[in-house]
Amino acid sequence: MKGDKLIIETWHIEAARQAGKLLLPLLTGSTGTFIITIAGESGSGKSEVAATLADVFSEQDIGSVILQQDDYFVYPPRTNEEMRRKNIAHVGLSEVRLDLLDRNLGDILEGRSEITKPLVIFEEDRITGETVRLEGARTVIVEGTYTTTLKNVHRRVFIDRTYIDTREKRKLRARETQDAFLEQVLKIEHDIISSHRSRADIIITGDYEAQVNDAKEGT
Repeated sequence: MKGDKLIIETWHIEAARQAGKLLLPLLTGSTGTFIITIAGESGSGKSEVAATLADVFSEQDIGSVILQQDDYFVYPPRTNEEMRRKNIAHVGLSEVRLDLLDRNLGDILEGRSEITKPLVIFEEDRITGETVRLEGARTVIVEGTYTTTLKNVHRRVFIDRTYIDTREKRKLRARETQDAFLEQVLKIEHDIISSHRSRADIIITGDYEAQVNDAKEGT
């Protein structure tokens, strides 16, 4: 999403390095493009961990492309908030074109050298399109709240921090109106996203440690 702000802290770097140690052996032993998702609640650090994980891979001469779920929303940010305020039942997976994102990932797995995808222009509250070229990319990192549910993926990472844990971070980001309605939205999202934890291969804990999820369920 064009206009997104990243605030990278020490814990993002440490968590990404730990996750990288778990992922690198799988990545180097694979053929084709290796797809990783990073999911979690609003403000949990998905974008920052994704960017830092790409840096970790770059240190090993492994190129990455980052895709953001936010680009796949049906409506641009301000319009989507209006839709939510008109009817809070709008909140959920149906807000996002996850089917299109999965098709884009399927094209990548088939060896396409580029994909055409949506691009959200945050400040202009509109959605346009862009072509993403994949030459030199051994990994594609997909970050977003619901990305654990995607099918065309090799490994799933889940950041285990709730919307309550991330309140101060969200205030700094200043993307949403911080009010009681937002808390309702985040509670609904929490109930959805927390159920995805069991599908993840790697958990980044509340103490910012990356560990294999031994209790992973089938997807």
